[in-house]
Amino acid sequence: MVGRDAPPFPACPVPPARPVRVTAPAVTRVSRPLRGAALLAGALLLFACLDATVKHLTAEYPVPLVASVRYAVQLLLMTALLAPSRGRELLVTQRPWLVAARSLTLVLLTLLMNSALQRLPLAEATALSFAAPLLVVLLAQPLLRERVGWLRGAGVLAGFAGVLLIARPGGNLDPLGVTLALLAAGSNAAYQLLSRLLSGTERPVNLLYSSALIGTLCFGLMLPWFLDGPPLTPLRAALFLSLGVTGGGGHLLFTLAFREAPASFLAPISYLQLVWAALLGLLIFGHVPDPLALTGMGILLAAGVSVAAFGGRGKEEAGSRK
Repeated sequence: MVGRDAPPFPACPVPPARPVRVTAPAVTRVSRPLRGAALLAGALLLFACLDATVKHLTAEYPVPLVASVRYAVQLLLMTALLAPSRGRELLVTQRPWLVAARSLTLVLLTLLMNSALQRLPLAEATALSFAAPLLVVLLAQPLLRERVGWLRGAGVLAGFAGVLLIARPGGNLDPLGVTLALLAAGSNAAYQLLSRLLSGTERPVNLLYSSALIGTLCFGLMLPWFLDGPPLTPLRAALFLSLGVTGGGGHLLFTLAFREAPASFLAPISYLQLVWAALLGLLIFGHVPDPLALTGMGILLAAGVSVAAFGGRGKEEAGSRK
């Protein structure tokens, strides 16, 4: 094509100019690790508050009733906030059976963990639940074909040693509560693995909405047999409503955190939830773990951070179990 200021050429056929497609430069997401860390710390605090509220309410009300209200409030909030803009898109999934299996795994996890919180102190129950990321590392190699180096393997073994110190036979913990917490950790590991299998095809908000919907349906079906408990007071009603707020708010901050910073940076921070749980257990319930349990928590904390750090690529989900 001849430019505007070019000298004239002899007359000859000139092909028509082809339209030039102008594309905007790709927008690169800026990593803001400090903001991501702050968002994740806030999410973990909300999750710890959720567990503390569950522990308080399940001392008076059945576990299925408490869980039903938690999921129902979360579902109503998500529907009110997202349905006007997304509509039926909230229910669209590429692999519905796998999404349903993930949601049912979360229902089982909630039932087991809430039952464990009925019987165990907050800090110890939270610590035992953090065996889940260690189980994910062990299962990632045979199930997801992910390579696990010897450093991470050593960290996993150290973490399980910490779990044994917390759940040691002859300790002060309820054996049934310990069993429920460890089963919850196993369910959490399965939930995380399913989440990773679905991460390539499903939107996080759709997964969260599906979990809230299926959780509401499952626990709602149990309600006719679990409606006993003391009369509802304004304080108890506020605590029930806070379950959906802290659960949904925690998930929102959790998602935003991983949009601000890489998973490899944030994964070790997930163990801050254990610190929050210990502080809330002391402030609300007046509980201080015994020296051996504290030692086990310290080992589990160090091992979990090491396993996450040695992961490098940060493929493990931070220990969210909500």
